[in-house]
Parts: sequence; structure tokens; C-alpha cells
Amino acid sequence: MDRRAFLQSLSTLPLWNGLNRSIARGRSSDRPAAAERSRRVADGLQTVPSAAARKAVLISMLPKDLPYAARFKAARDDGFDAIEMQTIARGDEAAEIRDAATKAGLRIHSVMNADHWRFPLSSSDRTAVSSSVAGMETSLRNAALWGADTVLLVPAVVDATTSYRDAWTRSQQVIRERLLPLAKELKVIVAVEEVWNKFLLSPLEFVRYVDELDSPWLKAYFDVGNVVFSGYPQDWIRSLGTRIAKVHLKDFHLDRINGRFAWTNIGEGDIDWLDVRRAFDEVGYRGYFTTEVEGGDAAYLKNLAGRVDRFLAGQQPV
Repeated sequence: MDRRAFLQSLSTLPLWNGLNRSIARGRSSDRPAAAERSRRVADGLQTVPSAAARKAVLISMLPKDLPYAARFKAARDDGFDAIEMQTIARGDEAAEIRDAATKAGLRIHSVMNADHWRFPLSSSDRTAVSSSVAGMETSLRNAALWGADTVLLVPAVVDATTSYRDAWTRSQQVIRERLLPLAKELKVIVAVEEVWNKFLLSPLEFVRYVDELDSPWLKAYFDVGNVVFSGYPQDWIRSLGTRIAKVHLKDFHLDRINGRFAWTNIGEGDIDWLDVRRAFDEVGYRGYFTTEVEGGDAAYLKNLAGRVDRFLAGQQPV
């Protein structure tokens, strides 16, 4: 079934029929805060975005040849407030990471799950799904150990053997029955991210997917650069609203004439960063903004931190 036929078929399903009500509910809940921000701007009380938002860096962007303590110190010295860790299976290594972060005064604010591509929750193979669940359990326990409040999850993968419909229903069932109970117990949010997995291809679908799971422990991890190929991040932000728990920052450039594209450093692509910042402020997002670009040395990372600072201040990154 091609995508157009599938979307037409959705009109007969409960997951699609409530879409407008879902969007309206999300916008209604965001309306008082948005109205207050608009009033403050009109009164001259708030002319720039809030400075409460904080910047973080992915562990994979830091020098891999350094011990964790040195990497975390470098992140602090280069201007970052927090870090996003990868999932660690070994208990002794996880404890080392906890101690190193404490010593460096660097918060681990989120954990990236490791097994969601190799073992998708949407797979028809029960063994693969169980492996994925086990990986998420490790991620959630890592987060609890390190004091992180969120685990990033790619919820499903649509491929030649997994239809869009099956990816939707299978992944939701596993998340609801096998992941959210532990997330609630550990008080760690599962945040699903929109990536290039042929799934959650519009902000309306993303909103609906989150709302159907109907849990305070299930939110959205929004990647600004991942939607630029076919959409506008500011539109996604305003649609998702308070569903957004965390944010990844990277830029994207599309050369339509030559049929080329590339993810780029912040401020070097096609994204309207001023409007993106306004959109985050309109929906009241005050969480972490985590850079997800190429890593580099201290000079590069300090320059990157400066770009994020300017973005957070409502300025062009470069």
C-alpha cells in the first residue's frame, strides 16, 4: 500500500478520527500561557526569549580517547550545562559515569537508547521486540542512576516488512504495556523522537501518536533538523506544544537543483532560527537544547556553545 492509500484508509480508524480533537486539546492547554506571553510582549515586559533554557552536548561529540571525567570537564569548560549520554550496559561503567559527572558538576539530563534501530519495537519478531524492551529497561535504569529525567526512543521503523499501520499499533502496544510501567516506577520520561524511519511523517501524526498513549511519562523528543527535508520545524513546534520534553539542535541544507542534502552546523543551513526560537518561547519550552552535530576540539565546541547562546537569546546563531 502506498502512503496516499494508507492515509486515506486511516480515516476509518480510531487513531485518525480523533486527530482534530487531539490537536484542539493540545492547543487549548497551551493557550493561557501563550496569551500571557503575548500580553507581556505587548506591554514591553518580555522582548527576548526567556534565558531559562539550557544547552547540552551529546557524549559522542566529545573526544572519545579521554576518560569520562576529562570529557565531562571539557564539556563544562567549553560552555555546556549538561550532557546526553548513550546507554551503558555494564554496571561498573555506569557507576563511573555517575561519579565523573558529579565531580565535574555536569548534569546528565537524558539518555539515548541504543537498541531501537537494531531491534525495533515495531518488529513482528517477538525475540527482537524483547531485546528492544530489555535495551530500554537498561536505558531507563541508567537514567535513574544518573539523575536523568528522560530516555530518547525511536518508537518504530517502517520498512519492506513492516507497514505504517503495524508500526503504529505494535509500537504503541509495547510502549504502553512493557515500557511505561517501569518509566512510571523510576519517574523517567520516555520521549519518542521523529527521525528518518519513514514514521511520524507530519506534526499532526506526531501529536496523535503521543496523545493516544495518554501518559505523563510519554512525551516528544523533537529534533529541529530532522523535519526540514519536508517541513518547517517552527510548525512542528507549535503543533507539538507542551508535549515536547527535550530538543535536539542541528541544521539542514537542501540543494534541490542538484538533488543533494546535508546536515550542517547550527546556523549554516536552511532553518529559520529566529522563528524556531519564537516558536519554542510561544509554547513555553524551557528545557534542554542538546547539540547533535559533528564533534571537535575545544575551540570548535566553544564556538558551538556560542552559537547556541545566541540562538537562545533570540539572535542569529552566526
